[in-house]
Amino acid sequence: MHIIQQILFILLAGAAIFLFSKKVKEISRNINLGRPEDLSDNSSQRWRNVLLLALGQQKMFKRPAPAILHFFVYASFIIVNIEILEIILDGILGTHRLFAPYLGGFYSFLIGFFEILAVLCIVGCVAFLVRRNIMKVRRLNMPELNGWPRNDANLILITEVVLMTFFLTMNIADQNLQKSMSEHYVATQPFLITSHFTNMFAGMSPAALMGLERICWWLHIIGVFAFLNYLPYSKHLHIVLGFPNAYYSKLTPQGEVKNMKEIQNEVLYMMEPEKAPTDPGEPQRFGAKDVTDLSWKNLLDAYSCTECGRCTDSCPANMTGKKLSPRKIMMDTRDRLEEVGKNINANGTYQDDGKTLLNDYISIEELRACTTCQACVEACPITIDPLSIIMQLRRNLVMEESNAPQEWNMMFGNIENNMAPWKFSPDDRDAWVAEVNQ
Repeated sequence: MHIIQQILFILLAGAAIFLFSKKVKEISRNINLGRPEDLSDNSSQRWRNVLLLALGQQKMFKRPAPAILHFFVYASFIIVNIEILEIILDGILGTHRLFAPYLGGFYSFLIGFFEILAVLCIVGCVAFLVRRNIMKVRRLNMPELNGWPRNDANLILITEVVLMTFFLTMNIADQNLQKSMSEHYVATQPFLITSHFTNMFAGMSPAALMGLERICWWLHIIGVFAFLNYLPYSKHLHIVLGFPNAYYSKLTPQGEVKNMKEIQNEVLYMMEPEKAPTDPGEPQRFGAKDVTDLSWKNLLDAYSCTECGRCTDSCPANMTGKKLSPRKIMMDTRDRLEEVGKNINANGTYQDDGKTLLNDYISIEELRACTTCQACVEACPITIDPLSIIMQLRRNLVMEESNAPQEWNMMFGNIENNMAPWKFSPDDRDAWVAEVNQ
């Protein structure tokens, strides 16, 4: 019987790892469709960001209540899943609680610690479900979350509760089986939480207890493997990508706008034509119109977005009823990138589908509402930069499509002709001084 379970487990684990690896490879390819961007500088500061922002959740604690609840879920996910290593080895080798004989009392301490985290995880998930569905916190119930995004968030929270319940129920049944000296069940010291609930199943026969324990064991690991393969299709991919995203976050001051070398060269060649290359090559697109015009870091940002809505909640344009939502900018970028990836999967290479990120996903009205105040960048717990995408799309609108409000065009014309935003020639700019001195 054990050999059949081992074979089934190995097949299940192999299939789960294969499918997950395949999707991860696809996501990596999609991210690399973006333009190159060198973010290899100052590695010490980047590792510091990983420790503080991704691991330490530093920016989350600007809002203490949800931060503490999130930490419960986050810590339990990271730490409790250490036990998955033992479950995997037990499944492959046909053993039960492989590490217990070697760790002695420390093993029971570890399981007890995991149980505390599991309970805290359940508390955190239930609280988040209440905040989303009963309290209806504003940033968690905005229009861009209608449909799948809201269902995705609820599904993950419910799944976490179910998985942790399986883990605790499995331990209760296991301890009852230890008391009855059932074969294959290693004796351990009482576990910190579940040892107080063994009477729940006291009237069950050893065979029934064994069936319950095995069902919970299998459902727990099947749930973990299912979660692993659901992750790349969900906003919860940030569990993995939050770490590299924090490492590659922008280190320059937030208000610093990155100049386009192509534009600088255009001005240089206009002023000094002799420096213009004889073969300019393929013209570069000014700004971005589709996801492939963005940098790979912009695309990593899109896949890393947690959809928490802190960016939109902090956006002054959104607060005043404008259409702009920085969260939607990131969600739209990810959705368009996924669409491009499916196009490549179907055709081998990308075939023009007549769609672009600009206009088909993100409207001009949204882009023009942005005040470039950096509030969305400051608010993001893992330093995602929606403003970078907004700025590149606006550059494309203005520089390639000459699509700008009349007020902007007047300002552009003044800068071009008078080297200032105002409609005064350089010779007349200091005329006000003469009037003051009269």
